[in-house]
Amino acid sequence: MTTALTLDRITKRFGGLAALQEVTVQIASGDITGLIGPNGAGKTTLFSIIAGKTRPTVGRVLCFGHDVTGWSAHAVCRLGVCTTHQVVRPFGDLTVLENVRVGASFGASGRLGGRTAEEEAGEILTFVGLAHRRDSLASALTLAQRKRLEIARALATRPAVLLLDEVLAGLTPAEIQQAVELVRQIRARGITIVMIEHVMRAVMDLSDRVLVLNYGRLIADGSPAVVANSPQVIEAYLGEKISES
Repeated sequence: MTTALTLDRITKRFGGLAALQEVTVQIASGDITGLIGPNGAGKTTLFSIIAGKTRPTVGRVLCFGHDVTGWSAHAVCRLGVCTTHQVVRPFGDLTVLENVRVGASFGASGRLGGRTAEEEAGEILTFVGLAHRRDSLASALTLAQRKRLEIARALATRPAVLLLDEVLAGLTPAEIQQAVELVRQIRARGITIVMIEHVMRAVMDLSDRVLVLNYGRLIADGSPAVVANSPQVIEAYLGEKISES
């Protein structure tokens, strides 16, 4: 199994606060890995370090064997690692198609196989179910549609690794189920996914493996069933076992 990401002793301090402490883990290519934990546990900080937005105080990040520690965010993106934002940030005065075309023009430059950025963007909008809104302003979309647009913009960069930061937050149960199916379809395209999520039923159903952070430390790493029944995880985060169904 190819390793997509290696996090080696990742530590991040902000002054006297240790947001992350000695996080070491390898992410297998093609897997869906859930990253869970209480608010303030360090999950988004870890994503920022992987994506090149923040530099670790100690430790290394390797992507498909390339040491990308300290690389800029745009360099990491062009290598094939892209992240969505917890608070979606579309260009509100651009159309849905134009938003995705920006991603295709930037991240996938040179990898479009002779297709134009607009053709690539159109195909992605069809894939995520937004083709009917391609000419709408991004500001006119519903929350669920804006979250799909956020995923579409990330997919337009042609990622090998996709970091999803709470893409299910704020959605209705029906919208969550639709988003879960979209995540499965993305994985079916061979894209490695790491997802931060608080919708436990969904993340446990989706994930091949679950990592749990608490106070910046990795306190559990295993299958969803093992993690959901870990006394340490239940005490720190879940509060109760997640029943199988």
